[in-house]
Amino acid sequence: MADHSKGRSILITGCSSGIGRCCALTLKARGYRVFATARQPKDVDQLKREGFEATVLDLRSSASIHQAVDEVLEATGGHLYGLFNNGAYGQPGAVEDLRREVLEEQFATNLFGTHELTVRVIPSMRRQGEGRIIQNSSVLGFAAMRYRGAYNASKFALEGLTDTLRLELKGSGVEISLVEPGPITSRFRDNAFREYLKQIDRDGSVHQATYQQMEARLQKEGPAVPFTLGPEAVVSKVIHALESRRPKTRYHVTFPTRLFAVLKRLLPDRALDELLGRVG
Repeated sequence: MADHSKGRSILITGCSSGIGRCCALTLKARGYRVFATARQPKDVDQLKREGFEATVLDLRSSASIHQAVDEVLEATGGHLYGLFNNGAYGQPGAVEDLRREVLEEQFATNLFGTHELTVRVIPSMRRQGEGRIIQNSSVLGFAAMRYRGAYNASKFALEGLTDTLRLELKGSGVEISLVEPGPITSRFRDNAFREYLKQIDRDGSVHQATYQQMEARLQKEGPAVPFTLGPEAVVSKVIHALESRRPKTRYHVTFPTRLFAVLKRLLPDRALDELLGRVG
């Protein structure tokens, strides 16, 4: 795979930590012109201090999305090669405990904002006859697990929208890929625990006992589950999706993702339910 990074620009969401930050650092070192974004101004200021071209981008806000895209396109003369839709969060909680507004908030970031950002950059990619869009999904984008219903639903929806968009982009020179990580070292659990405390009424739920176990898992120091990898494992897939002449439609990251992708094809639903119920 040849290195075609020199001079190419990429916009990355969710760069304050974890996968987004690691990706921004690696691609910048590789020669890309990286536009790193984050929701909090303090995180954007830190990215700027580290030498990034950085801007605020809040996926819940159309105005923020439009302003960020306008800034990037102006800076690049209207030429943006790559978009890595990494920004997202997980909302824990049993499906029956998810109020409508909680589910709407999950989708506002993980799907609606991601979609709006994507369709804002596609016209410039079509005009230049090339571009790469990479969606950071999850093993939970095709394998449902208990107490992750809001996140499951947002990632399942992202995968469906991405598969459709891939068909519609055929012949445009714009390629779109899904990255499906399993457990990755990041601040994801910390953020999820904060949203759980804010949005879920544990004491009023029939799932109270299970929630107590879930709280222990979310607050556990170090990797919460086996086979956890560092964010570098995702970055290597992002590089392939950006630079391969024929990028894959899906990139499975970590052993659990590869395993469940196979089992989902082989096992009946009830058998898969039994297995996922044990590990979830």
